[in-house]
Amino acid sequence: MFYRPQDGHGLPHNPFNALIVPRPIAWISTRNSEGIDNLAPYSFFSGTAYEPPQVMFASTGTKPDRDNTKDTVGNIRASQEFCVNLVDEASTDAMNTSSRGLPADASEFDHAKLTRANCETIACARVASAPASLECKLVHIQQSKGAANYVVIGEVTGIHLRDDCIVDGKFDSTRFIPLARMGYRDYALVREVFELARPDD
Repeated sequence: MFYRPQDGHGLPHNPFNALIVPRPIAWISTRNSEGIDNLAPYSFFSGTAYEPPQVMFASTGTKPDRDNTKDTVGNIRASQEFCVNLVDEASTDAMNTSSRGLPADASEFDHAKLTRANCETIACARVASAPASLECKLVHIQQSKGAANYVVIGEVTGIHLRDDCIVDGKFDSTRFIPLARMGYRDYALVREVFELARPDD
């Protein structure tokens, strides 16, 4: 099968998201100018650089009470900072609950019954139970092709690691079972890993 996206795929569901898998989930916390803590999951997410450490995520939708974007991007525009919390198996339901479109003056932390913790380098809350949290200062927001598509890049200025996830000096993802996004409404849990050295290592 071959199709041009501009012409449509002819399938019952769009296959595009099912091709880029598995995708880690950035559970992004921000704070608005009124002090309300926002929390939302984004699965177009990755690291972009080691030195200085940087991450990116993409926002691809809108909310009726926001100017052509979502609360997360709007809050980052104003505050110039955000926190990326990793999602583990134990947080699956809370992550899904936090994806609900709430008014800008409501906090997903409260809605999902999540405990907050303070960040160290930014004025923002983080998910206390997250295996790791990356505190970020905004590098830039780039509008990509499409009316409401934005790519956000942040420099990581502080990292929280949950103590039980550090094993023999390494951050061990098998200790918390990462949750990943697949296509459609599908998710995956990473339970097994293997080591593979590069040929020139």
